[in-house]
Amino acid sequence: MSNLFSLFHSKHKIMKNYFLGILCFFATLTVIAQTEKSKSTEPDKNKPVITAEVSCGQCQLGLPGKTCDLAIRIDKKAYFIDGTKIDSHGDAHANDGFCNSIRKAKVQGELLNDRYQVTYFELLPEKVKKNK
Repeated sequence: MSNLFSLFHSKHKIMKNYFLGILCFFATLTVIAQTEKSKSTEPDKNKPVITAEVSCGQCQLGLPGKTCDLAIRIDKKAYFIDGTKIDSHGDAHANDGFCNSIRKAKVQGELLNDRYQVTYFELLPEKVKKNK
């Protein structure tokens, strides 16, 4: 009986360690998968910086989809943006947010697979509208 108990105890210990190892592995993968490549706070001096219209691709720029995602309009064509998120620049659904207005931004990046890969993004202040 003692041998049976010790055999069960050692297999239980091995399974426990195996399960704990798998759990740690998947937890690490989850953390790594959620880290976003941060955009630069300064533009690359060797690449052009453009001023373009940015807004919600679905609400303002006519792109397909059911969620609100940041997009840019270049040469009258809209592209989704990778490298920054719509809510990283304030509440998208506020009166001056991307879902309710089209804003200007200084951006640097490149078009890749019909998406704009941004490496620098600076949202410009809104122009104050004068009352007559």
